[in-house]
Amino acid sequence: MTSFIDLNLYPDSPVSETADVTTALTLTVPKLEPKEEPFDELPQSHNNLHTNPNLNYTNPNLNFTLNTQPDASHEHVNETDVYSEFNRISKMFQTAFSGKAEKFDDNRFIDPDSRAIVPVPEENLHTAVADSSRRKNQQRSGELVRVTNLGFEDERYFRHVVRKTRMMYDSLRVLVNMEDEKRKNSHVFGRSRSARGDLRAATVMKERGLWLNRDKRIVGAIPGVYVGDIFFFRMEICVVGMHGLPQAGIDYLTSSQSSNGDPIATSIIVSGGYEDDQDAGDVIIYTGHGGQDKYSRQANHQRLEGGNLAMERSMHYGIEVRVVRGFRYEGSPSGKVYVYDGLYKVVDSWLETGKSGFGVIKFKLIRMDNQPEMGSAILKYAESFRKGSLQSMPRGYASMDISMKKENMPVFLFNDIDDNHEPTFYEYLATSVFPPFVYHHGGNGNNGGCNCVGGCTDGCFCAKRNGGEFAYDQSGLLVRGKPLIFECGPHCRCPPHCRNRVSQNGVKNRFEVFRSKETGWGVRSLDLIQAGSFICEYTGVILTREQAQLFSMNGDSLIYPNRFGERWAEWGDLSQIFSDYERPSYPSVPPLDFAMDVSRMRNVACYMSHSVCPNVLVQLVLYDHSNIAFPHLMLFAMENIPPMRELSLDYGEADEWTGKLSICN
Repeated sequence: MTSFIDLNLYPDSPVSETADVTTALTLTVPKLEPKEEPFDELPQSHNNLHTNPNLNYTNPNLNFTLNTQPDASHEHVNETDVYSEFNRISKMFQTAFSGKAEKFDDNRFIDPDSRAIVPVPEENLHTAVADSSRRKNQQRSGELVRVTNLGFEDERYFRHVVRKTRMMYDSLRVLVNMEDEKRKNSHVFGRSRSARGDLRAATVMKERGLWLNRDKRIVGAIPGVYVGDIFFFRMEICVVGMHGLPQAGIDYLTSSQSSNGDPIATSIIVSGGYEDDQDAGDVIIYTGHGGQDKYSRQANHQRLEGGNLAMERSMHYGIEVRVVRGFRYEGSPSGKVYVYDGLYKVVDSWLETGKSGFGVIKFKLIRMDNQPEMGSAILKYAESFRKGSLQSMPRGYASMDISMKKENMPVFLFNDIDDNHEPTFYEYLATSVFPPFVYHHGGNGNNGGCNCVGGCTDGCFCAKRNGGEFAYDQSGLLVRGKPLIFECGPHCRCPPHCRNRVSQNGVKNRFEVFRSKETGWGVRSLDLIQAGSFICEYTGVILTREQAQLFSMNGDSLIYPNRFGERWAEWGDLSQIFSDYERPSYPSVPPLDFAMDVSRMRNVACYMSHSVCPNVLVQLVLYDHSNIAFPHLMLFAMENIPPMRELSLDYGEADEWTGKLSICN
């Protein structure tokens, strides 16, 4: 923790310094409103904001019930309560300068004498920041804290908390969308409105007190959120505590929550919602809120109050603000992406006539030094690389495709450190090679197959093999991890684009094996990978236990699948949402008793590094044979993985058989 300027040392608000600005704009008094940004747009099938309040999403095979009605143990929450923060802040605006305590919707009051910025003792660090999720329907705190100088274990702890929360959000969102799709296909409810999975997931998590950082208002970086982290939905940003308002562009501590009456801005969303905004990356000219009509056109003068005043006060006290950029992105489920680009300082503010002829308040923000590269810049660089629009290729590419066209997409080799080109010396193996006896086990291929000529549907043979539910949604995202997934095989009549044929269809992203000073070799993607997406298979030549013991004596590089961490159980874990949730146990899979030789033949997955906090999980899959003792090792994304971020696996720990953990790197 670091000490702050204590706002309580300034008993008189210096608002009067800018009184001339506000009075100059009093000829026309617009409706006081937060700076709104364009809301997430979804595909046409998901463009309604509400679900039927009487619907129960019941799935006997998933062992829990998703009830859209609020839990009886909680206060009554309507569908629109996902905007409760937005509505509450709007009320604050109207009484921001009244000097009275602000009454909230739940009849609680904010103490007007509470400190605006307070330190948090080191021993209470985890409780202050992460354990805020334990409260039910908690309101946002008025205490401002900054978290700095975290140790390695603290960084890992907070990253785990954020990642777990985001996985819960993604899993719940995918589940809502999948159940909604089933409901529409069944025609049970007629022409009912579609569910907005992003809104429903956020609402359910808020009802259960699972939003992060609610009991402390964090200034500066959010522990566990990295520069470059990508979000597909505005509501997810609210869930992790990055930006507390679902639609407003400026998030801030209101004047009624500060003892001296000064509001303080904590974060902004830059997404081109105002015509006078200018974004040059490290320097932003940001337009204040207010004065727009219902068509998002500037129709009135802006005033120095609410979020505008908070930005000016942050400049006065030298308090940094978080910047999240939002822009349209092809392939995003919402049509947009939001990228956390780090911390900025407000260095100047002024009033000028905007493009529409009305007075607008502008703020100049400059990015603070010694931060990782902006995620939005990396995203745009990767997009230019994919489209071939770079003026020149970066130095260091040793091969433009080490797979030699064996993969659907090229696998690049990049090394700007030394002359090592080792990955080009191996034969590339797109899928694992199993012993012949594996294919003769369990009868003919997949013991038959489905007859779904147009694609698999609920209740078909392959759905029953998976316990009655498909493992993937219509977009090919993993709904939740399982001990084993049965995909459609060669004896099924369904087409290649069947929803139950995901991992067998190969990679869909451009990967790059790169030379690393930390790990030797690493893997990153040139594409944005959505959480739950298939990445690639971990391939090798499959050896029995006896063969593996002989090969290991020769010093060959072996991978032992039984030591991979069971991270699949984390994906789709909704035990904090549903009290009756049970970890998937079907089908029962015996311990994996084989090894993989990667000493001569391997693929891109072999170069992924080990991590105790990985972003990739291993999911066992069968599709070309029925021997459950020899499944394919398929890799899926555990989180949204930005371009150029290293992919990592949990290789597990050594046992009495392996002797020591063998990793290619």
